[in-house]
Amino acid sequence: MMLFLHDASLYLLYLALALALFLVIERSIFYTHVNRQIQSLLHALHVHSPLPDFKSGDVGAMVVAAFAHGVRHSASQKVADDAAEQAYIRVQHKLNQRLWMLDTIVTAAPLLGLLGTILGIFDTFTALAKSGISDPQGVSAGIGTALLATAIGIGAALICVVIYNAFLAWIERLGDETKLVLLEMSKQSMA
Repeated sequence: MMLFLHDASLYLLYLALALALFLVIERSIFYTHVNRQIQSLLHALHVHSPLPDFKSGDVGAMVVAAFAHGVRHSASQKVADDAAEQAYIRVQHKLNQRLWMLDTIVTAAPLLGLLGTILGIFDTFTALAKSGISDPQGVSAGIGTALLATAIGIGAALICVVIYNAFLAWIERLGDETKLVLLEMSKQSMA
């Protein structure tokens, strides 16, 4: 039974790694897409050309829609500031989606690995108690297999924490660029 639980913890760790890989790919594609949208908005604002059209739900569409409804129908700076703040909050929410999963993997992987190790060592000692110490090499192999779970858990957490922090830095940079777009749109709409 303990061997089954040890194996289950390893499979959960492999599943967590697969989920982390999916998140890395998905978020990288999404952030690259958002960066292109923000850059196209900045370019359009700097050359005073019409704003690009975006698909509904895109970050660029959120920014443009906030100003279409809030700024262009009012000459008030307060309305422009409120529209900019609302758009920024929506963009930040969209950028931070699903990152909680990566943060959870960072926290849970070492704990799951430790649990797998404890269960594997427990299984090894149970087998020893039943048969005695007739095969020290078998005991060493059992403990080595048990420690594999901890190694995978710590390795997964290390990789995911680096990626998570890189994503946070990317989000901050995208947020700053979004603020620049919002400020420029606000300035141009008041002119």
